[in-house]
Amino acid sequence: MFGKRWNLMMVFLLVATLGLTSCGGGKNTKGGSEDGTAAIVDDGASEGQTLELNGDSDSSRAGALSTVYFAYDSSSLNSSTRSTLDSNANYLKENSNIEVQIEGHCDERGGIQYNLALGERRAKAIKDYLVALGVEASRISTVSYGKERPVEFGHDESAWSKNRRGNFVVTAK
Repeated sequence: MFGKRWNLMMVFLLVATLGLTSCGGGKNTKGGSEDGTAAIVDDGASEGQTLELNGDSDSSRAGALSTVYFAYDSSSLNSSTRSTLDSNANYLKENSNIEVQIEGHCDERGGIQYNLALGERRAKAIKDYLVALGVEASRISTVSYGKERPVEFGHDESAWSKNRRGNFVVTAK
C-alpha cells in the first residue's frame, strides 16, 4: 500500500515539474513562438498594451491602436473619430514596422450590398486620414465586412452604435 502511494506521489511530482519547466512563458521578441504560432510581443513601443500579429483593436490586441466609430449611414470623420485617429497615426509613425488592415463595419440595418459599400467608404476615409497625417499608404490595407461581423448583438441603438466602426488589425510587425 505504501509503495502505491509513493509511486503515485512521484508521478504527480514529475508531471508538475515537467509542466513548470516546459511552459516557460518568457517573452518572445522574435514575433513567433517556437511552435510557429503567433506570439505576443512586448517591443517596448506599446508599454502596457498587447500587440499580436492578427490582433485587432476591437479586442485590444493591436497595441495602442483604437477602434473608431461612425454615425448612422455616414463615413464622415467627426471630431472624436479624428482625435482617436490622430493617436493611432502617432502610434503607427512611432512603430514603422507595423502594418494594418482597416476593417469597415456597419450595423444590421440596410442591405448587404449597401452596407458593404458603406463599410468600404468608412475604411477608405480612415486610411486617407492616416495617410494625410504621414502614415505610409503601403502599410495600410482596407476591407469591408458590411454588417456581417457585428461585435454587439442586439436590435437597438446601443448595439448598432458599437457595430458602425473601423477596426484595426495588425498584419505585420
